[in-house]
Amino acid sequence: MSHIDQFFPGLQSSEWRVTSPQDDGYNCIAWAAGEDDVWWEPDPMDQYFWPSDIPRKSTVSAFVEAFGQRGFQPCDSYEVQEGFEKVAVYTDRDGTPTHMARQLPSGRWTSKLGGLEDIEHDLEALEGSGYGRVAVVMGRPREAVGSENDES
Repeated sequence: MSHIDQFFPGLQSSEWRVTSPQDDGYNCIAWAAGEDDVWWEPDPMDQYFWPSDIPRKSTVSAFVEAFGQRGFQPCDSYEVQEGFEKVAVYTDRDGTPTHMARQLPSGRWTSKLGGLEDIEHDLEALEGSGYGRVAVVMGRPREAVGSENDES
């Protein structure tokens, strides 16, 4: 048993794999946005990157707005959909965002675990006491990938 599946018991009964070494230069929100060189966080002290004109609050609506600037819109399904890229927001019991994951073209999901490794996993495998549950899934056409503005 690894340090990762000890913290995420759902991984113990599913297939997953580490896809990058530990790196504290970026987090799950940045990784969901396709970036691996900046830490995204809506902190009120403005210490980290957060899209301009989006409230610096840890709310689902702020995350939806932030990813809306990159072409993502809430959708009904987390299933893989030809021509679409999807991201998911996990929340705790109070509805506060705790984690984000990005869907791979295969239908599997990729996550950056804080300052730890990136992993490939099933979406539900990270649900539990650590990250809570998936609260919203957003999608955008794949042709939008690479066309977003760099706001850093």
